[in-house]
Amino acid sequence: MSWIREGELNLIERLSANILKAGPMPKHVAFIMDGNRRFARKKNVERQEGHTQGFNKLAETLRWCLHLDIPEVTVYAFSIENFKRAKEEVDGLMELAKQKFVRLLGEQKNLEKHGVCIRVLGDLSMLPLDLQHHIAKAVVATRTHNKCFLNVCFAYTSRHEITNAVREMAWGVEQGLIKSSDVSEALLSECLYSNNSPNPDLLIRTSGEVRLSDFLLWQTSHTCLVFQSVLWPEYSFWNLCEAILQYQFNDRSIQKARDLHREEEVRQQLEADCACVAELLQHHGNGKPVDGQRRQDTLLHYTAHREERVQDFLEALKTKRDSFFTDLSSLVLA
Repeated sequence: MSWIREGELNLIERLSANILKAGPMPKHVAFIMDGNRRFARKKNVERQEGHTQGFNKLAETLRWCLHLDIPEVTVYAFSIENFKRAKEEVDGLMELAKQKFVRLLGEQKNLEKHGVCIRVLGDLSMLPLDLQHHIAKAVVATRTHNKCFLNVCFAYTSRHEITNAVREMAWGVEQGLIKSSDVSEALLSECLYSNNSPNPDLLIRTSGEVRLSDFLLWQTSHTCLVFQSVLWPEYSFWNLCEAILQYQFNDRSIQKARDLHREEEVRQQLEADCACVAELLQHHGNGKPVDGQRRQDTLLHYTAHREERVQDFLEALKTKRDSFFTDLSSLVLA
């Protein structure tokens, strides 16, 4: 089954899509694709068949998103917690993932046609080396595409991602790229696996479970959350439309909350910069009072240097991550 299914919507679907697109549309939708195993039990088939049907539904859902002008999708494909499942099931999921990424490498013309960039978010070191290699090849092969984006969270939990972001900032301090005073909420966001993406506008979980299961906890503080009872392999175009309608009903309040949060981030950063400048002036001024103009000039100078440091650090971090995928994709397997 192809990653991106070709085909048009039927007449009723097209009409419905056009009506939806008259309102505010989410630009980034995240899915917790839950219910594959329950689907398998319901249909009295093997668990592996349930997971295969789940992948097929992902391909179909990506087609719907293309027709709905949703340029970015993030999916929770495999949690670190899933490694606790039976070895037979985990091995089957690893093999299925390898098959699908190998298949993706054979679909580069189709991915290029649609401009699809594949990103894989998670701790790849936890995966079999051959799967790491195929994932890296897919990421490198599509990294220049920029029309739409598919983020696959594999060997992922949000707590692991946040912990890794803290380690990245500690690395930056150790390397002398940034100062400990440069660490902020905004910088942590830039160090997440998802730093290249805007936060999701809409998060959908299927199967009736009403929890996030350690998925995108940092990124979804101002996201519309929709929980639907349908099992993932049975997900339909109409289920997606229903979720988008819920987003549209809540769009105004979500955007207001995001605006307030951005304003608060700016205020906090200014407050932190002012505190650093006050400490500098006190240290160099021998306790003498400082006039307002000098304080303002020092603040502007400090802020410019901080922003330059942070930008250099983020460039170094990007280079490190890009090199990881490039080296892994070039690996010669025995």
